[in-house]
Amino acid sequence: MGHEETGAQHDSRARERISRRGFLAGVGAGVGAAGALAMRPAAAIAEVLTPRAAGLATSPDRFGRIFNLPAFADLNAPTLPSALMAMGSPGGILDAKDALDQGPVNLLTNPALSANNPDNPTHTAGTTFMGQFLDHDITFDQTSKLGVPLEPTQAPNVRTPAFDLDSVYGGGPAVSPALYNPADKDKFLVESGGLFEDLPRRADHTAIIADPRNDENLMIAGLQAAFLLFHNRVVDFLRAGGQSGSAFAAAQQLVRWHYQWLILHEFLPLFIGQAMVDDILHNGRRFYRPAFGQAFIPVEFQGAAYRFGHSMVRPSYRANLAGDPGGNPATGAPAFFGLVFDPAGDGQADPVDLRGGARAPRRFIGWQTFFDFGGTFTTALRRNKLIDTHISSPLFHLPVNTIAPGTEPAPVVLAQRNLLRQMTWSMPSGQSIAQALGVAPLWAENFPELQQFGHGLPSSTPLWYYALKEAEVVAGGQTLAGVGARIVGEVFIGLLQLSPTSYLAANPNWRPTLPRRSGAAGDFRLVDLLTFAGVDPTSRGQ
Repeated sequence: MGHEETGAQHDSRARERISRRGFLAGVGAGVGAAGALAMRPAAAIAEVLTPRAAGLATSPDRFGRIFNLPAFADLNAPTLPSALMAMGSPGGILDAKDALDQGPVNLLTNPALSANNPDNPTHTAGTTFMGQFLDHDITFDQTSKLGVPLEPTQAPNVRTPAFDLDSVYGGGPAVSPALYNPADKDKFLVESGGLFEDLPRRADHTAIIADPRNDENLMIAGLQAAFLLFHNRVVDFLRAGGQSGSAFAAAQQLVRWHYQWLILHEFLPLFIGQAMVDDILHNGRRFYRPAFGQAFIPVEFQGAAYRFGHSMVRPSYRANLAGDPGGNPATGAPAFFGLVFDPAGDGQADPVDLRGGARAPRRFIGWQTFFDFGGTFTTALRRNKLIDTHISSPLFHLPVNTIAPGTEPAPVVLAQRNLLRQMTWSMPSGQSIAQALGVAPLWAENFPELQQFGHGLPSSTPLWYYALKEAEVVAGGQTLAGVGARIVGEVFIGLLQLSPTSYLAANPNWRPTLPRRSGAAGDFRLVDLLTFAGVDPTSRGQ
């Protein structure tokens, strides 16, 4: 495990070495400065881009690469898989070591129990799960094997590479009739969990939805149900306004465009900072440049940079404030608290944790804990965790039923899965991509904790880990920065600009038209969507 750096790695590091102080001076004092670094000249950029990223090849239904760069390490080294497994092991450097024995209520209310896992003051707890929902709309790999190198173009993407909500709509009423109400095929089928809405389910409680991952946990299942109801309410809105015949297509477009608006105007700034969003919109995408209508999902995004959300997950949440009136007050009742995942919930009909795949009256989301509805509801609000190199401890033992169908069930440690995926895609190092972007890299002095694992990892760092550390060092963990921000920002904005059905492509001057909870017309936020769908705290009465 204690291998020395290779000579080539050492020489490269000597040429490019930059201290943490020098790095921070180079990017400026704030996150905006990091996003505004001068990029490389166009000719130099062209040398490191793949043909697909440069717009010269097409295959939107397959994964691909942005950068034509070597892998972060020698993938044939026999000890590399075990080094990555050790790096991501329970109790290791990535484990936040939350005091799980203190229970979900205390973990939510006492920050001292998660000293290595501080809250992000700029994000609410729901940001994490909206990020997951967005991911499930654009990417689903059921082909690759963890730790086994595969050319990305050999891996089909089960989702369409567009923010079109195919994870909600499936193929529409004609192609996916099981998702729709047989009495009104313009609308989705929505069931009840006993008190409030639930996803439609089979007898074994398997959700009947377009993407099974959207029942992985209670929060994302709640978002899926909210979008089903949002669409249904939009159908009612259009009919009340005089829509004749089928309202499905018009409702679908209105739902998609409002969804795309809040991605660009609410969530992408939370992920990468408003300065980076503005830079890409005003100065253009420089690295992710597929041809129009030929967007694809790059592995640098799917397998690394966009996996930053795993570090934002809390160890526990309050699902709702009053859904468990018959529960034990010692564990928070009548509120329903739970660890996000808890092995004690295995095999339980109404699990003690917040996994999905179950139905019971208490298993719904009170959204005032997750998003800011203003007024007196703000007192119920909770935050998610900083974007950094600490992952909440429950994610080091995933329930098997939360691992996506068609993918490998082991290991059950999320960090290990992410690190092995760097081998799967022969991922470049964070440092090599930083140099390709023209961004000052982090070097070995920023990664002393990796020295013990060998393979030159401190100076040639797996991209997923690099993006987390970069956010931690440059942006204080509040947003992605540098490499991570640039990859996520260009892919998000690219998907919106390159899809013929996106509002940015079809009608860039469009503004939201649906009623808002509050605030000026012409804008739309997730609390507006939840309110329109009728799942807000006022509508629930709790």
